[in-house]
Amino acid sequence: MARTHREIVHRGRDGWLFLVGGSNGVLGQYRRSLSGWWHIRRWARLIEARTARAGALGIRTVHTVVPEKLSVYDDRTLALPYDPHLSPARRLARRLDRMPGYVDLVAPLRAARDGPVPLYRRTDTHWSYDGCLIGYRALMRACGAVPPPDIAERPRFETEGLWDLGDKLPDRPRETVVNWAVLREAARAHASPLVEAYEAAGRAGELHVGAHVIYRNASPHADPRTVVLFGDSYAHYAPILLTSLLAESFRELHFVWSSSLDWAYIERVRPDILMVEMAERFLARLPDDRFDLASYATLEPVAPVQPAEPEPVV
Repeated sequence: MARTHREIVHRGRDGWLFLVGGSNGVLGQYRRSLSGWWHIRRWARLIEARTARAGALGIRTVHTVVPEKLSVYDDRTLALPYDPHLSPARRLARRLDRMPGYVDLVAPLRAARDGPVPLYRRTDTHWSYDGCLIGYRALMRACGAVPPPDIAERPRFETEGLWDLGDKLPDRPRETVVNWAVLREAARAHASPLVEAYEAAGRAGELHVGAHVIYRNASPHADPRTVVLFGDSYAHYAPILLTSLLAESFRELHFVWSSSLDWAYIERVRPDILMVEMAERFLARLPDDRFDLASYATLEPVAPVQPAEPEPVV
């Protein structure tokens, strides 16, 4: 039977929406089971193996999981039958608590959740810039790097829109969010043919896996190291969220949209730091690390967005 919107999105308190279903079966990941225990164990071993392989190449590795809103704002759900202590990200963090390169974001985000600004958008799965800033600072500490002193003071502007969870509901609630214009010193130096094709077609918002960009920062104050970041929409290939903050911090940042690693690319670039970021819900699938970024260099033409038909004049 097809899922309804009620099974995918939970309406919490004060207009807060939470992803509970979908292809990753989000709420089901908060249940205690033997198979779940083994799955987290396999994740831990994968992260340990990645760290060892990168270390053999002289590369420092930093891993993090961006928590679901369910893991941070359980106090804003409404009679939802789940235990936030069984969060997959929490369980993985407990298993890797002695690994210096693993950054737990559940604890710092939960500690700040009652502050003056929301750490996630109410009607979206993604974190806000203020939430992202907390994650960024934790990752910078793990890299042994110092953020630019004014990074939290970059210009801010409001955007009103329909976001991913609101779009799944019949009434389609909209929300005004605060965005930051972070980029000042860094600039995009490379975009893959895939990125350029989607941008040229006016469909940049539809591009996900395979997006590849490089940012360079000529500021004398930038950390002189190169970072390769494998991530998703919580970082993004556009100069927003985690990508923008890291691009403003390091001399060179490579972003690849994938939860699976491309070791040939890593070995070719030989970055100082390999960083892996992924949303908690994607822990449902264990990657095989056989990602081939080169296969996304050749692609079929991307059809441009068709202009909307004008509404009839009455």
